[in-house]
Amino acid sequence: MKFDAELIAQMKRVLAAVEQILPQVADPVDWSNTLAASWRSHTVAGYLEALPHTTQTRLEDLLGIEAQKILAADNTAQFVAGLPANNVLLWGSRGTGKSSLVRALLHEYSAVGLRVIQVDKDDLPHLPDIFAQIKSEPYRFILFCDDLSFEAGELSYKVLKSALDGSVYSAPPNCLIYVTSNRRYLIPQYDYDNLGNHMKGGEVRASESIEEKSSLSDRFGLWISFDSFSQEQYLHVVRQCIQRLCSELGRALPWTQACEDAALKWSHDKSKRCGRTAFQFARRWVGMELRKQDDAAAE
Repeated sequence: MKFDAELIAQMKRVLAAVEQILPQVADPVDWSNTLAASWRSHTVAGYLEALPHTTQTRLEDLLGIEAQKILAADNTAQFVAGLPANNVLLWGSRGTGKSSLVRALLHEYSAVGLRVIQVDKDDLPHLPDIFAQIKSEPYRFILFCDDLSFEAGELSYKVLKSALDGSVYSAPPNCLIYVTSNRRYLIPQYDYDNLGNHMKGGEVRASESIEEKSSLSDRFGLWISFDSFSQEQYLHVVRQCIQRLCSELGRALPWTQACEDAALKWSHDKSKRCGRTAFQFARRWVGMELRKQDDAAAE
Protein backbone atom coordinates (compact mmCIF):
# COMPACT_ATOMS: atom_id res chain seq x y z
CA MET A 1 0.00 0.00 0.00
CA LYS A 2 1.47 3.32 -1.05
CA PHE A 3 1.22 6.60 0.84
CA ASP A 4 1.71 9.86 -0.95
CA ALA A 5 4.38 12.26 0.25
CA GLU A 6 1.87 14.77 1.67
CA LEU A 7 0.23 12.15 3.91
CA ILE A 8 3.61 10.92 5.18
CA ALA A 9 4.66 14.48 5.99
CA GLN A 10 1.39 15.07 7.85
CA MET A 11 1.87 11.89 9.91
CA LYS A 12 5.39 13.01 10.83
CA ARG A 13 4.03 16.35 12.03
CA VAL A 14 1.42 14.61 14.17
CA LEU A 15 4.03 12.31 15.72
CA ALA A 16 6.31 15.25 16.42
CA ALA A 17 3.45 17.08 18.18
CA VAL A 18 2.59 14.00 20.28
CA GLU A 19 6.22 13.63 21.36
CA GLN A 20 6.09 17.15 22.81
CA ILE A 21 3.36 16.23 25.30
CA LEU A 22 4.60 12.78 26.29
CA PRO A 23 6.76 12.51 29.43
CA GLN A 24 10.46 12.01 29.02
CA VAL A 25 11.57 8.40 29.13
CA ALA A 26 13.72 8.22 32.25
CA ASP A 27 15.63 5.37 33.77
CA PRO A 28 14.50 4.29 37.25
CA VAL A 29 16.45 5.96 40.02
CA ASP A 30 19.21 3.75 41.39
CA TRP A 31 18.80 4.59 45.06
CA SER A 32 21.90 2.61 46.01
CA ASN A 33 23.95 5.29 44.25
CA THR A 34 21.56 8.23 44.54
CA LEU A 35 20.93 10.21 47.72
CA ALA A 36 18.43 12.73 46.39
CA ALA A 37 15.98 13.09 43.54
CA SER A 38 13.34 15.55 42.42
CA TRP A 39 9.95 15.03 40.80
CA ARG A 40 9.75 16.41 37.26
CA SER A 41 6.28 17.02 35.87
CA HIS A 42 5.60 16.73 32.17
CA THR A 43 2.09 17.65 31.00
CA VAL A 44 0.22 14.42 31.76
CA ALA A 45 2.70 12.59 33.97
CA GLY A 46 6.09 12.89 35.60
CA TYR A 47 9.17 11.04 36.73
CA LEU A 48 11.84 11.00 39.43
CA GLU A 49 15.15 12.50 38.35
CA ALA A 50 18.32 11.74 40.27
CA LEU A 51 20.14 14.81 41.58
CA PRO A 52 23.91 15.13 41.94
CA HIS A 53 24.78 15.22 45.63
CA THR A 54 26.92 18.33 45.80
CA THR A 55 26.07 19.76 49.22
CA GLN A 56 28.29 18.75 52.08
CA THR A 57 26.41 20.67 54.75
CA ARG A 58 26.87 19.03 58.15
CA LEU A 59 24.86 19.51 61.29
CA GLU A 60 27.89 21.00 63.03
CA ASP A 61 28.14 23.61 60.27
CA LEU A 62 24.78 25.10 61.23
CA LEU A 63 25.33 27.66 63.95
CA GLY A 64 22.90 29.31 66.32
CA ILE A 65 20.10 26.73 65.93
CA GLU A 66 21.18 24.06 68.41
CA ALA A 67 17.70 23.32 69.78
CA GLN A 68 16.24 22.99 66.29
CA LYS A 69 19.02 20.63 65.22
CA ILE A 70 18.39 18.35 68.20
CA LEU A 71 14.65 18.11 67.51
CA ALA A 72 15.09 17.40 63.81
CA ALA A 73 17.98 14.99 64.26
CA ASP A 74 16.21 12.98 66.99
CA ASN A 75 13.08 12.63 64.85
CA THR A 76 15.09 11.60 61.80
CA ALA A 77 17.20 9.11 63.77
CA GLN A 78 14.00 7.45 65.00
CA PHE A 79 12.70 7.28 61.45
CA VAL A 80 15.78 5.67 59.88
CA ALA A 81 15.86 3.17 62.76
CA GLY A 82 12.35 2.03 61.87
CA LEU A 83 10.84 3.58 64.99
CA PRO A 84 7.80 5.89 65.22
CA ALA A 85 8.53 9.42 64.01
CA ASN A 86 6.62 12.50 62.89
CA ASN A 87 6.16 14.54 59.76
CA VAL A 88 7.88 17.88 60.32
CA LEU A 89 7.01 21.51 59.65
CA LEU A 90 10.03 23.82 59.90
CA TRP A 91 8.72 27.36 59.93
CA GLY A 92 10.00 30.83 60.65
CA SER A 93 12.07 33.70 59.34
CA ARG A 94 13.90 33.50 56.05
CA GLY A 95 17.60 32.71 56.12
CA THR A 96 17.53 31.00 59.51
CA GLY A 97 18.67 27.57 58.29
CA LYS A 98 15.46 25.61 57.67
CA SER A 99 16.41 24.20 54.27
CA SER A 100 20.06 23.81 55.23
CA LEU A 101 19.00 21.68 58.18
CA VAL A 102 17.21 19.21 55.91
CA ARG A 103 20.29 18.97 53.68
CA ALA A 104 22.46 18.39 56.75
CA LEU A 105 20.14 15.57 57.88
CA LEU A 106 20.65 13.85 54.53
CA HIS A 107 24.42 14.16 54.95
CA GLU A 108 24.18 12.78 58.49
CA TYR A 109 21.93 9.78 57.83
CA SER A 110 22.43 8.82 54.18
CA ALA A 111 24.89 6.08 55.18
CA VAL A 112 22.11 4.32 57.11
CA GLY A 113 19.55 4.49 54.33
CA LEU A 114 18.07 8.01 54.32
CA ARG A 115 17.11 9.48 50.95
CA VAL A 116 15.40 12.76 50.00
CA ILE A 117 12.87 13.51 47.27
CA GLN A 118 12.24 17.20 46.58
CA VAL A 119 8.78 18.16 45.34
CA ASP A 120 7.55 21.59 44.27
CA LYS A 121 4.21 22.88 45.50
CA ASP A 122 2.69 22.64 42.02
CA ASP A 123 3.55 18.93 41.92
CA LEU A 124 1.79 17.95 45.15
CA PRO A 125 -1.09 16.35 43.20
CA HIS A 126 1.49 13.79 42.04
CA LEU A 127 2.20 12.55 45.58
CA PRO A 128 0.31 9.25 45.04
CA ASP A 129 2.52 8.56 41.98
CA ILE A 130 5.67 9.24 43.99
CA PHE A 131 4.54 7.04 46.86
CA ALA A 132 3.81 4.20 44.44
CA GLN A 133 7.39 4.37 43.14
CA ILE A 134 9.13 4.28 46.52
CA LYS A 135 6.91 2.20 48.79
CA SER A 136 8.76 -1.04 48.03
CA GLU A 137 12.26 0.42 48.21
CA PRO A 138 14.47 -0.67 51.14
CA TYR A 139 15.30 2.94 52.04
CA ARG A 140 13.77 5.61 54.25
CA PHE A 141 12.59 8.68 52.35
CA ILE A 142 12.04 12.29 53.35
CA LEU A 143 9.67 13.91 50.90
CA PHE A 144 10.84 17.52 51.06
CA CYS A 145 8.81 20.56 49.99
CA ASP A 146 10.79 23.78 50.41
CA ASP A 147 9.39 27.26 51.05
CA LEU A 148 5.80 26.08 50.97
CA SER A 149 2.75 28.29 51.36
CA PHE A 150 -0.66 28.43 49.77
CA GLU A 151 -2.63 31.42 48.61
CA ALA A 152 -6.37 31.80 48.95
CA GLY A 153 -8.22 29.59 46.48
CA GLU A 154 -5.43 27.06 45.93
CA LEU A 155 -6.67 23.52 46.38
CA SER A 156 -3.48 21.44 46.12
CA TYR A 157 -3.08 21.71 49.90
CA LYS A 158 -5.91 19.17 50.22
CA VAL A 159 -3.72 16.50 48.59
CA LEU A 160 -1.02 17.24 51.16
CA LYS A 161 -3.57 17.03 53.99
CA SER A 162 -4.62 13.60 52.79
CA ALA A 163 -1.02 12.43 52.49
CA LEU A 164 -0.29 13.55 56.05
CA ASP A 165 -3.21 11.96 57.79
CA GLY A 166 -4.16 8.45 56.89
CA SER A 167 -6.36 8.66 53.81
CA VAL A 168 -6.04 6.53 50.70
CA TYR A 169 -3.30 8.97 49.62
CA SER A 170 -1.28 8.64 52.81
CA ALA A 171 2.47 8.23 52.66
CA PRO A 172 3.88 4.69 52.89
CA PRO A 173 5.64 3.62 56.13
CA ASN A 174 9.08 4.30 54.63
CA CYS A 175 8.32 7.97 53.91
CA LEU A 176 7.97 11.11 56.03
CA ILE A 177 7.10 14.60 54.82
CA TYR A 178 9.31 17.56 55.81
CA VAL A 179 8.15 21.05 54.82
CA THR A 180 9.75 24.46 55.27
CA SER A 181 7.70 27.64 55.28
CA ASN A 182 7.72 31.24 56.42
CA ARG A 183 4.12 30.72 57.57
CA ARG A 184 3.23 28.70 60.62
CA TYR A 185 -0.17 27.76 59.21
CA LEU A 186 0.95 27.54 55.55
CA ILE A 187 -2.32 29.17 54.47
CA PRO A 188 -2.77 32.96 54.85
CA GLN A 189 -4.98 34.18 57.66
CA TYR A 190 -6.74 37.52 57.56
CA ASP A 191 -8.23 40.00 59.99
CA TYR A 192 -11.72 39.03 58.95
CA ASP A 193 -11.09 35.41 59.99
CA ASN A 194 -11.95 36.52 63.53
CA LEU A 195 -14.88 38.81 62.76
CA GLY A 196 -17.59 36.33 63.64
CA ASN A 197 -20.82 37.04 61.79
CA HIS A 198 -19.21 39.79 59.71
CA MET A 199 -17.03 37.49 57.65
CA LYS A 200 -15.99 38.46 54.15
CA GLY A 201 -18.17 36.96 51.44
CA GLY A 202 -20.97 36.17 53.85
CA GLU A 203 -19.13 33.46 55.80
CA VAL A 204 -20.78 33.33 59.22
CA ARG A 205 -19.13 30.40 61.01
CA ALA A 206 -15.80 31.92 61.93
CA SER A 207 -14.63 28.97 63.98
CA GLU A 208 -15.07 26.58 61.06
CA SER A 209 -13.14 28.86 58.72
CA ILE A 210 -10.25 29.12 61.19
CA GLU A 211 -10.31 25.37 61.81
CA GLU A 212 -10.00 24.72 58.08
CA LYS A 213 -6.99 27.02 57.79
CA SER A 214 -5.29 25.46 60.81
CA SER A 215 -6.02 21.86 59.91
CA LEU A 216 -3.11 21.48 57.47
CA SER A 217 -0.34 22.52 59.86
CA ASP A 218 -2.00 20.52 62.65
CA ARG A 219 -1.30 17.37 60.67
CA PHE A 220 2.45 17.80 61.11
CA GLY A 221 3.34 16.00 64.30
CA LEU A 222 6.44 18.11 64.91
CA TRP A 223 6.67 21.87 64.56
CA ILE A 224 10.17 23.38 64.68
CA SER A 225 10.28 27.17 64.82
CA PHE A 226 13.14 29.40 63.66
CA ASP A 227 13.46 32.99 64.87
CA SER A 228 15.75 35.86 63.96
CA PHE A 229 18.86 36.13 66.13
CA SER A 230 19.31 38.63 68.90
CA GLN A 231 22.27 40.96 68.37
CA GLU A 232 24.36 38.91 70.80
CA GLN A 233 23.50 35.63 69.03
CA TYR A 234 24.22 37.16 65.64
CA LEU A 235 27.66 38.42 66.64
CA HIS A 236 28.48 35.05 68.23
CA VAL A 237 27.62 33.25 64.99
CA VAL A 238 29.60 35.78 62.92
CA ARG A 239 32.64 35.14 65.08
CA GLN A 240 32.25 31.35 64.71
CA CYS A 241 31.89 31.68 60.93
CA ILE A 242 35.03 33.78 60.67
CA GLN A 243 36.99 31.29 62.78
CA ARG A 244 35.86 28.35 60.65
CA LEU A 245 36.60 30.05 57.34
CA CYS A 246 40.07 31.03 58.55
CA SER A 247 40.69 27.53 59.88
CA GLU A 248 39.82 26.01 56.50
CA LEU A 249 42.37 28.31 54.88
CA GLY A 250 45.03 27.76 57.54
CA ARG A 251 44.97 31.48 58.39
CA ALA A 252 43.92 33.62 61.33
CA LEU A 253 42.14 36.91 61.92
CA PRO A 254 41.58 38.74 65.19
CA TRP A 255 38.13 39.71 66.41
CA THR A 256 38.21 43.50 66.56
CA GLN A 257 35.83 46.34 67.26
CA ALA A 258 36.04 47.24 63.59
CA CYS A 259 34.88 43.74 62.68
CA GLU A 260 31.99 43.89 65.13
CA ASP A 261 30.90 47.31 63.86
CA ALA A 262 31.06 46.13 60.26
CA ALA A 263 29.06 43.01 61.09
CA LEU A 264 26.31 45.07 62.72
CA LYS A 265 26.18 47.48 59.79
CA TRP A 266 25.94 44.51 57.42
CA SER A 267 22.94 43.14 59.33
CA HIS A 268 21.28 46.57 59.30
CA ASP A 269 21.78 46.85 55.55
CA LYS A 270 20.33 43.38 55.09
CA SER A 271 17.52 44.14 57.58
CA LYS A 272 18.05 40.68 59.01
CA ARG A 273 20.04 38.99 61.79
CA CYS A 274 20.21 35.31 60.90
CA GLY A 275 22.66 32.57 60.03
CA ARG A 276 22.63 33.39 56.33
CA THR A 277 23.46 37.05 56.98
CA ALA A 278 26.24 36.09 59.41
CA PHE A 279 27.82 33.67 56.93
CA GLN A 280 27.62 36.15 54.07
CA PHE A 281 29.31 38.83 56.17
CA ALA A 282 32.00 36.39 57.33
CA ARG A 283 32.86 35.50 53.72
CA ARG A 284 33.09 39.17 52.83
CA TRP A 285 35.19 40.11 55.86
CA VAL A 286 37.57 37.15 55.72
CA GLY A 287 38.19 37.59 52.00
CA MET A 288 38.75 41.32 52.34
CA GLU A 289 41.04 41.16 55.39
CA LEU A 290 43.15 38.25 54.15
CA ARG A 291 43.63 40.03 50.84
CA LYS A 292 44.90 43.06 52.76
CA GLN A 293 47.35 40.80 54.59
CA ASP A 294 48.58 39.33 51.30
CA ASP A 295 48.98 42.73 49.68
CA ALA A 296 50.92 44.03 52.68
CA ALA A 297 53.20 40.97 52.62
CA ALA A 298 53.89 41.45 48.91
CA GLU A 299 55.06 45.05 49.32
